[in-house]
Amino acid sequence: MEHSELPDIITLLAGRIAYEPARIFLLRWETIIYAALAALFLFLFFWAAGRKKAALPGKLQGCAELIVGGIDDFVAGVLGERGRKFTPFIGTLFLYILVMNLMGLVPLLKSPTADLSTTLALALCVFFYVQYTAFRELGFTGYFDHMMGKPRGAILLSVILPVFLLFLHLISEVVRPLTLSLRLRSNIWGDDLLLSILSRFGMQGLPLLVFSTFLALIAAVVQSLVFCLLTTVYFALAMHGQDEEKKEVTHGL
Repeated sequence: MEHSELPDIITLLAGRIAYEPARIFLLRWETIIYAALAALFLFLFFWAAGRKKAALPGKLQGCAELIVGGIDDFVAGVLGERGRKFTPFIGTLFLYILVMNLMGLVPLLKSPTADLSTTLALALCVFFYVQYTAFRELGFTGYFDHMMGKPRGAILLSVILPVFLLFLHLISEVVRPLTLSLRLRSNIWGDDLLLSILSRFGMQGLPLLVFSTFLALIAAVVQSLVFCLLTTVYFALAMHGQDEEKKEVTHGL
């Protein structure tokens, strides 16, 4: 439904370029360009905030410290002190997704997260990092032992149940990137499409457009939180296996 989308600056620019390769390039890489702009915005914001550090922070430095401190407390609250090492990744992910979500509410801009290619790439980054963490924390055999439910007892030592649990856990792990990406993309795409449709009613639809924009603003924040909360939970599940392993070793001693 490309015809229902609001025009953005890249689409308008591509329409005015006569040179065909340049026009195709802009249209093909439109989402990547907006995603790069979001990354550039975050880089400039934190560069400006940390450029002149002071014991008594100014407004910009204070804002940056408040954001970083809040994210660090959130991650530590879910994962504990050992989980603080994931704060840079989860915090960057949250801020990056939030900025990309909000870009669709700015006139002549577009949300990169309304494109499945963006959300799927982010979800795959989470997937591979979580898997790497699980293998690093549990080891190769410990990882699959954890996936099989760490079978104990006469019934659980049977072959069928551990294999069945392993199969279920593997499916769950593989499905996670798809659910993460589709949830984020569908919500942001739906909000952008709704605002685009309402904007075509002119002044008659202005009250509903303002109200829907307010709801879209809330949804942009909530979807960023949901994505990162689920990411944090995935890390917690990966670290939980290591905690159970330590408990068993301690109990055996």
